[in-house]
Amino acid sequence: MDFRDYYSTLGVAKTANQKEVKAAFRKLARKHHPDVNPGDNSAEGKFKEINEAYEVLGDPAKRKKYDELGSNWRAYEQAGAGAPGQAGSPFGGGAGGGGFRSMTEDEMHQMFGDANPFSDFFQTFFGGGGASGPHGDDATRRGRSSRGGRGPRAGRDVEQEIVLALDDAYRGAMRRFSIKLDGHSRTVDVRIPAGVGDGSRVRVTGEGEQGSDGAHAGDLYLRIRIAPHAKFERRGRDLYTHVPVPLTTAVLGGEAEVMTLAGKPLRLKIPPSTQPAQVFRLKGHGMPATGKPGDHGDLYATVDVELPRALTPEQQAHFEALQKLEAKTTKHSAA
Repeated sequence: MDFRDYYSTLGVAKTANQKEVKAAFRKLARKHHPDVNPGDNSAEGKFKEINEAYEVLGDPAKRKKYDELGSNWRAYEQAGAGAPGQAGSPFGGGAGGGGFRSMTEDEMHQMFGDANPFSDFFQTFFGGGGASGPHGDDATRRGRSSRGGRGPRAGRDVEQEIVLALDDAYRGAMRRFSIKLDGHSRTVDVRIPAGVGDGSRVRVTGEGEQGSDGAHAGDLYLRIRIAPHAKFERRGRDLYTHVPVPLTTAVLGGEAEVMTLAGKPLRLKIPPSTQPAQVFRLKGHGMPATGKPGDHGDLYATVDVELPRALTPEQQAHFEALQKLEAKTTKHSAA
């Protein structure tokens, strides 16, 4: 039986906090999940190792025992200290709880079949075994669950996608959701903070799956998708829009009105000889930073020069005169 270095498996240092351990587990689990790698035996094996590592390091009680075990693991095994439930064993039973979200042994069996999903090392010191030894027979393995020596298990987190208008992402919004979990439906009111971005997640504590045997519930995560806007494009914390400018204003200079996403009109100074597609920056009128309502990105306005669609006789005469003037100017410059 080989020692399992769970810290190395998750790629974290022994000093990593629980948040860092959880983040490492989620990243690796997504990468090696069998649904993402169908038929890949190496990914399946890696997924089992990752799940086992987080089963221990994700539970503060098990992690403490694992750290105490250290290089003395062989002595504990030879002394029989690994037998779960044995009197005086520092590795028996397990306090459970702790908020970890690794897959249970029953769930691993459902995914991979009857093959033992956990290593000999884990079974000896953390998993159970009883009279059948560290492996146990199939019936023993299937019967082992959160009720059989693992203690209460925290509920799993739940993720749900929500489509949000850009205006609501700018101002923040309150949304009511109907969630059906564990055979029960309930409504949840969620405050979406101002400034959330596409793909970001909003956490709602305790609104995930219910825990077993009195353990705490998991969390609800709302994954944000920002719907396209008719007038604004978001790039990070900056906003981009277009401003129509009459031809005469573009040539002679003047002002143009720019509407912000907040609904406030701004006066933009247009200098003479402004070119089509010229971009102007309006500082501090972009998206707010999440948690910092006074900190905004910028708004960039692209000039769309408007050409007249129809001319009055007087306008026609002026443009013809301008055309003749331009022709003289061009001829004079060429000479």
